Amino acid sequence: MTAAGHTLRPMTVTIEMVSDLVCPWCWLGKRRIESAIALVPDIEVELVFRPYELDPTIPTGGVDYKDYMRKAFGSPEAKERSSAMRQVLIDYGTAEGIPYRFDAITRRPNSFDAHRLVRWAQGQQKGAETKEALFKAFFHDGRDIGDHGILVDIARQVGLDSSIVADLLPTDADVENTRMEEAYFRELGITGVPTYIANRQFAAQGAETPEKLARFIRHAAENPPAAA
Repeated sequence: MTAAGHTLRPMTVTIEMVSDLVCPWCWLGKRRIESAIALVPDIEVELVFRPYELDPTIPTGGVDYKDYMRKAFGSPEAKERSSAMRQVLIDYGTAEGIPYRFDAITRRPNSFDAHRLVRWAQGQQKGAETKEALFKAFFHDGRDIGDHGILVDIARQVGLDSSIVADLLPTDADVENTRMEEAYFRELGITGVPTYIANRQFAAQGAETPEKLARFIRHAAENPPAAA
């Protein structure tokens, strides 16, 4: 309450998390932004997931994962960097309760339809759990999250109407809207994920610690758009 007896409205921050469902850092980033939100209970935070494809050239049916990684990290030096990065991710994942199992992955899917599923889930207030289920399906269970049957199964798991999802996936439903969203964030200059955008004013990139992300949220709350 203020001295005049009026109740102060809670500060509100909209965080748009731009990420790809086949990016291991993005699973870590999702967990960390959620932990950061818990560190600022006095701030009302709306977390919105936005699509980004690290490699939109992947065919609809996906490609063999080992072949794809071999081409991406062909040199001995690149292979060594990739191996070291995986170990860092596994270590971070252990600390965050994320069970990465890179050895279980056999397909590098096209993630576009998985992004459509997240879009539909957000309309049902199930975006976060759908995103989590997709990350787990790919990085722990080794499932092909480009496959429509698997996406329908994940929709069922999180309580979406799987029959509607099964009907929508083969159509052009939200294809244009999802492409436009992706294009918008690329035009903003985003080249790496996860990227967090607060109130369309401030940006942070990378799976930073919850403490750093909490400071980012508080900075956005203290500098609202009207006052900027």
